[in-house]
Amino acid sequence: MSKKHKLKKTLVDQILDKAQIEHDSLALNALKGNLPEDIKKEDIFKTLALTGDKTGTIIGIIPITEHLSEKKLAKISGNKKVSMIPQKELQKTTGYVHGANNPVGIRQKHHFPIYIDRIALEKGKMIVSAGEIGRSIRIDSQVLAKFVNAEFADIKE
Repeated sequence: MSKKHKLKKTLVDQILDKAQIEHDSLALNALKGNLPEDIKKEDIFKTLALTGDKTGTIIGIIPITEHLSEKKLAKISGNKKVSMIPQKELQKTTGYVHGANNPVGIRQKHHFPIYIDRIALEKGKMIVSAGEIGRSIRIDSQVLAKFVNAEFADIKE
């Protein structure tokens, strides 16, 4: 891309702009795997919606290259057991379709507990969905955690 063309702002961009939170808007689809050279797959995080037997809906955020440890997330969130929300119930629960779940939008609508894997702290910046398929944001992990009231924890296998 030789020309810089401005991306239309997603609702997540608008929320972050209003809160004066620095972030980069990105047009990329991690599910398809065609990434720009400056972005590594392990810097992209997926936002997973689960249900806990005691707490109800909880959100886990891990690198797309990793697998979530339901056992670790259950323990950290005060549940005995957690399980993924079925795809057909995802939009009804979070307001987003599979591949577009994001902590900013979910936090605006719901106050589900959010847990981000500790690796995001080490990386500093992380990339998460911007609420639309093919759109993402790059943001400082501590800034994001503070904004969405998330907790850092070891939740990947």
